[in-house]
Amino acid sequence: MFTMKSRIVVVALGALLSPVFAAVQCPGTFTPITANDWIKKIDPGWNLGNTLDAVPNEGSWNNPAVTPDTFDDVKKAGFKSVRLPITWTTKIGPAPDFKINDAWLERVATVTKQVTDRGLYAIVNVHHDSWEWFDWSGNANKKDLEAKFVKVWTQIATKLACTSSLVAFEPINEPKGTTKAQGDFMNRVNEVFLKAINDVGGFNPQRVVTLVGLGEDSIKTSQFFKKPPGSWKNPWAIQYHYYSPYDFVFSAWGKTIWGSNEDLTAMETDLKLIRNNFTDVPLVIGEYAASAASTESAARWKWFDHFIRMAAKYNTATILWDNGGDFLDRKSHQWRDETVMEIIVNAQKGVKNSLADSTVDDKADTQFTSAYIFHKVGAEVADQSLPFLLNGNTVKKITASDGSALSTPADYTVSAGNGKANIVFTKAFLAKHISSSAPAGIKTTLTIQFSAGASARVQIVQWSVPQLQGGAKSSKAVAGKDLEIPIAWKGLPRVAAVKATFNDGEFMADDWTKYKGKLQAGYATYNNHWKWDEKNIIITKDAMGIVAQKKKPATFTFEFFPRVPGNSINYTLTV
Repeated sequence: MFTMKSRIVVVALGALLSPVFAAVQCPGTFTPITANDWIKKIDPGWNLGNTLDAVPNEGSWNNPAVTPDTFDDVKKAGFKSVRLPITWTTKIGPAPDFKINDAWLERVATVTKQVTDRGLYAIVNVHHDSWEWFDWSGNANKKDLEAKFVKVWTQIATKLACTSSLVAFEPINEPKGTTKAQGDFMNRVNEVFLKAINDVGGFNPQRVVTLVGLGEDSIKTSQFFKKPPGSWKNPWAIQYHYYSPYDFVFSAWGKTIWGSNEDLTAMETDLKLIRNNFTDVPLVIGEYAASAASTESAARWKWFDHFIRMAAKYNTATILWDNGGDFLDRKSHQWRDETVMEIIVNAQKGVKNSLADSTVDDKADTQFTSAYIFHKVGAEVADQSLPFLLNGNTVKKITASDGSALSTPADYTVSAGNGKANIVFTKAFLAKHISSSAPAGIKTTLTIQFSAGASARVQIVQWSVPQLQGGAKSSKAVAGKDLEIPIAWKGLPRVAAVKATFNDGEFMADDWTKYKGKLQAGYATYNNHWKWDEKNIIITKDAMGIVAQKKKPATFTFEFFPRVPGNSINYTLTV
């Protein structure tokens, strides 16, 4: 794929490399870029997650093999760069050469070119290898790990040596470890990575690199990271990842609420602290996300808006993590949450976004959100008022899913004051979509356009309590397998949160949540203990194992949106 010439040189990496190998000379010229300029040009970025990093092969997880038009979608949405997580484990041959499969190297080079052909920046890394073979947090032989790591990066750097300055390298994803000794070895890893790519030659000595700390975690990076010694000249940045607060981002312990002043301050403090530790170093957050599949929309929109603004405030680039199930549907070429995409792009530019209002007090008994108009089956239709945080904007236009424009005052009215707007949707308009007897389901999506910034997508949802199919409300806990419980959705087709309690009152997991509010005390964690799909609510094998081991029945209370009393169903695991 790349035209290159070679010459033979002697390289001194001790026992890490063979004493002689071919150093690369590239035709043409390389346009250098500083790390500070690179940070500005890649922002905002997007991750091709669960694809080239899938184990054992591309396509093994939830995504098809990547096609070039994926990057057309990404560029059209406003992203400037693509991080390419790549797992090499199953493509690496035995010692001592650790030869990477030629076809895989060529595949990586091809996808990298698909990115850069569109004028997007690309970051190539070594990804899940960090927990498959390159894990020094235990008793692994560090010398052997280092030798293999250098051989792997020598081959990657050789294959991509003549790519342009649009291509950057990241040595390893989220390396394990918590101690100073492990942090010191991570610093050594950055050092040998730099030496390996520089000794390959080509354009690599001028290429931007993003060096990392333990876990690519801001705290451990601040504690242990040190600039590698040596005469290398690569422009460099530090990359770290941000998934906080854990309970909101990963739908743990019933936390579906976010956006209080304490939440806003905590996020800013996180980004401010690492910036204060590296005042003169370019920073990039290589992964961040709050899942569109498992977080409440209004809270999620607030989280993204504040995160991007704080990253910009502290001169930090951001690259969205997308596993293929959260944001871009790569088959349909549709973004699952267009509002988030617009929030990211506008906030990064400094344009103010108007945001749906929602409950911010995590001690509340119920949760309100302006991302939906909820109407319960059996209730009479009435006007509904949705408050919005205008942030200096005005309501410009509202359209329905079919493209028809709503009119005022027949369909809605707006009253604004103190930085907020109440959008009141009239009974006459709502009656076109909902009634006391209409079947449950999502009826339409309203797109609210503002004078600037992202549009909000508000769904009109008629709801009642979902029903378990077949009438079964209990079964025996069987360790080692997930339990799929067929369900008929009656509104939003998803679970909001799950409370899990043994028959004696003990919480199934995380007893400390008793100190949380009513909507979190005793709640289990998404994907660890429960999940759902189009047809089922699911109790995971881990939760089944806990109940089987405890040898006492447990009741799972599955709650739905809106999170109001009565919108839930119980299922009991017996022993």
